[in-house]
Amino acid sequence: MSEDLPKEALKTVIGALCAPATNRDGFDAKADRWREEALKAALPALLARTPAKRLRGQLLVHADEKTLAALAADGTVTTADVPAILRHRRVWAGLISALARHPDQLEAAIALLPRLPEHEVEHVVRDWDPDRYTRTKGAAPVPPVPPELFDAVLEACLTPLAAYLLHPEPEEGWEAVSAFSKDWSLELGGRAGWAMLARCPQRWPQLTAHPVLGAAVQHLLLDQAETQTLEDAQLRAADPDSEELPADPAPALSEELLLACLPALCLPELADLPNPQVTARRTLHHLAHRVHNNPRLTALATDQLHTATNALVTCGQLLTWSDKQEGDHEFDSRVLRLAEDLALLSANPDHLAGACAHLAQLDPPAVVSPTPSRTLIRVLDNADPDHDRPARLLERHSEHRRVQALATLAANPHTPHTAVADVLNGLHPAELAWIAEKTGGPDWFLAAAAAVPAPEDEDDGVLRLLDDAELGKHPDPAAVLQTWLDSPATGEYLSRSEVYRAVVKSRYHTLEHLRQIPADEVLARHEPEVALTILLDHCGRSTRRWEALAAAMTFGYDDEKITFGQLLDSLDPTPAEAQTS
Repeated sequence: MSEDLPKEALKTVIGALCAPATNRDGFDAKADRWREEALKAALPALLARTPAKRLRGQLLVHADEKTLAALAADGTVTTADVPAILRHRRVWAGLISALARHPDQLEAAIALLPRLPEHEVEHVVRDWDPDRYTRTKGAAPVPPVPPELFDAVLEACLTPLAAYLLHPEPEEGWEAVSAFSKDWSLELGGRAGWAMLARCPQRWPQLTAHPVLGAAVQHLLLDQAETQTLEDAQLRAADPDSEELPADPAPALSEELLLACLPALCLPELADLPNPQVTARRTLHHLAHRVHNNPRLTALATDQLHTATNALVTCGQLLTWSDKQEGDHEFDSRVLRLAEDLALLSANPDHLAGACAHLAQLDPPAVVSPTPSRTLIRVLDNADPDHDRPARLLERHSEHRRVQALATLAANPHTPHTAVADVLNGLHPAELAWIAEKTGGPDWFLAAAAAVPAPEDEDDGVLRLLDDAELGKHPDPAAVLQTWLDSPATGEYLSRSEVYRAVVKSRYHTLEHLRQIPADEVLARHEPEVALTILLDHCGRSTRRWEALAAAMTFGYDDEKITFGQLLDSLDPTPAEAQTS
């Protein structure tokens, strides 16, 4: 815009630039794009020369957030313009950051923080320098964040967690949330609060003693500090341009800081929550996670940890066994987590023996050695010679977690040896092999595992799926396929598809084999051409059967699974239907 434009022309120019472009036929889209470009280019100069509020408001409504933030940063837009801006848009973090760069507007900018959505408050500091990735060399550096603004953002980010700790009530609709999501510890996430705390480690000792925010700070430090330090060290080690040799990072929290955080260690605020069987289990796991991240807590808070663990086990009746319900896919994981948590936290022999008893009641693993992959054999010249070892196969689907939890319990000096020995006698052969090869437990544990008698038939408990070349060497390949279908592996979620795939792909399968396999496995997942041939032969020229097949194919993911045999049988009309047709 020309500097020679007289001020008397400003009102007319602004009105023309802010009005949609038209022609004799109405709205002119092409001319309106030119108008918008001209307005965008002239906006800074027009605002700099226009003091009238009404005209400024007319200009501000046409600027986007990025432009407004840039104009606020250079002082063209001021806090006096905020009411006009907020008539058409809500507050955003970039506007507050830009206004706060000017000392005379700092207080007004801070006053806008409560109008930000909770998850955006931290962005006021995070995006303080919006050009940090694009700034050219030699450009003026951005001024530092004013301490008053930093403190206000820090307080605003910590306040939600501090308020929750005062009244840890479930939110409306909590009962409808799935059991997987009913984790009270998720309420202690405080990502924005931690992001602010991570920027001021020198103030942690002072903040842990804060009369209002201290508890929130203690929780966040126990949950996040060491994890963040480890992640930062891993990033530095992965940087190809880094000249530093990878080293174990120093602890983020000093012993004095850990002692200052002990009041929050055992999550006392969550002690009286409803549904103790759920909340006690989750609280115990949260506590174990803290001790895992901060191992020094074991020595600094020994009695406190033992007392809290005993109270959680008793209050939540965590060692009361309940049978696995159909569809409860988290059952095994809950039992394993409980055993691992007690192994880390408990000094009560009865509780540790109870955890061992729970491990013994879990279903044994179904260890499967899959059919050799021709693709992998062709790509990998040197196949791993140990790929078929029972201990290695046990780890394919994380089925080693039960024996791993037992080894962790055995490493706890308070665990009764007899309780561990009782579990060892019922372990799968592959789990015993895993102890011998993978674990470094105490000598008595390794000796007890080695003393468990081997099966008389020397079976290692592995279901080995063979390709047709190996099956052809057996006198009755079809009988071998049937043993696969009869094995416990077909009851395991992670291994059954491997068994079904091997049966369907084998040229030795019969229709009787396929009839035992779930229909969706035969129709969609493995060799659908096999199912197509059978269906063409079965339905033939019968319109009724094809219509029945179309109706039967509408089963949903959550519907009760039917076998391929049940699907074929459903295509034939019942005697009553046959008589009426």
